[in-house]
Amino acid sequence: MCPGFESLIRHHFFLLRASPRISSVQLSKLLSGVFLSTALAATAAYAQLRTIPPDAQRGEMRHLQDMIVEINGAPRRLAAGAQIRDAANRIVVPTSVAAKTQVRFVVDAEGLVRRVWILTAEEAAKR
Repeated sequence: MCPGFESLIRHHFFLLRASPRISSVQLSKLLSGVFLSTALAATAAYAQLRTIPPDAQRGEMRHLQDMIVEINGAPRRLAAGAQIRDAANRIVVPTSVAAKTQVRFVVDAEGLVRRVWILTAEEAAKR
């Protein structure tokens, strides 16, 4: 056995004996509370709603170069800070967009593409 290991065990054994006793019922309530709060936090993070504005236009998009994409056959410039969200609602870079990707998009007052949502199969099936 390692020489420091025995002193470490004695130290922790002393701490356990010196600490107030917790009944098994209290411990189970504490652990279930911790588990429940962790599960709720994870569920809330996972279940972020994907809200696409109703006025978002529909199109077929592919990346051309730099900040230029092609939507419905016409080249369009992405606005500074434009966001492209994939089907899982993660932000992706324009170069990762495959050709003929079904999207919904919003343009700003200058006509630049501000936000893009890559559609899931279910969203693409809706017209």
